[in-house]
Amino acid sequence: MKIIEVMRLPLSVDLSGFVNLLQRLQVPHRVSEEGEEQVLWAPDTLVADVRELYQRFPDGNAEVGADLSAMATPQPSLADQAKACKVTASVLVLCLIVAGLTGLGDNLNAISWFTFLEFRVQGEYLHFTPLAQGLTEGQWWRLVSPMLLHFGVLHLAMNGLWYWELGKRIELRQGPWLLLGLTLLFSLVSNLAQHYTSGPSLFGGLSGVLYGLLGHVWLYQWLAPNPYFNLPKGVLVMMLIWLVICLTGVVGQLGFGQIANAAHVGGLLIGCLTGLLGGALARRKLSA
Repeated sequence: MKIIEVMRLPLSVDLSGFVNLLQRLQVPHRVSEEGEEQVLWAPDTLVADVRELYQRFPDGNAEVGADLSAMATPQPSLADQAKACKVTASVLVLCLIVAGLTGLGDNLNAISWFTFLEFRVQGEYLHFTPLAQGLTEGQWWRLVSPMLLHFGVLHLAMNGLWYWELGKRIELRQGPWLLLGLTLLFSLVSNLAQHYTSGPSLFGGLSGVLYGLLGHVWLYQWLAPNPYFNLPKGVLVMMLIWLVICLTGVVGQLGFGQIANAAHVGGLLIGCLTGLLGGALARRKLSA
């Protein structure tokens, strides 16, 4: 199954009703924004049916009966979802590769290639290279590479699942390049926040990026509602409660390791900012 363009419509056209109809029919699809237009994508085998359905029910006001049930298809497989969300899948694959190379935090020599600051081991201590020196030597990748580091299976699994859930929503609605840009931006800001708060230290993981994606989806959806950004009830509350619990220091005292709280807060703040800007722009285009 290949996902291709079905039609292009001005941003002023409200597709929410038709998208809801496609969801009720379980038709795989996505809507992306390109300039002043919105593009509807669907499997190549269903293009003609989707176009006909839009001509009949552009507002999605239709009962899903026997005459429409033929369009209903099973939920896309994990492989099909990965093909439609290439950036989301690629970031997760990179995390798995780095996890293998670093032994999930056990191989310090391998870890040193991905940390925010280069370090060397002397006895029981880590000696970090200053940030300015590392950048002067061309180690710019370190500004974002800590997001690929994970310390333990649970750390990798939880971050991976949340990145898959949030990342594919953004990629399906706003496109792969926007998701890639946001991922790198959130990683940069969260890493800088953690570095300047805690000083030279060993940290890593997608958590800062995840809070950035959460803030982005949250405020973008508030300003420009769309089915793709409609998170399940309780997700936002749960993640914010977890953030507060981590800030209290309880998690570290229970023996779960140190939490990069500054990275979480920095990611959430920059994500809220991009969500406000993006949502306001999308809302302005829709009302134009």
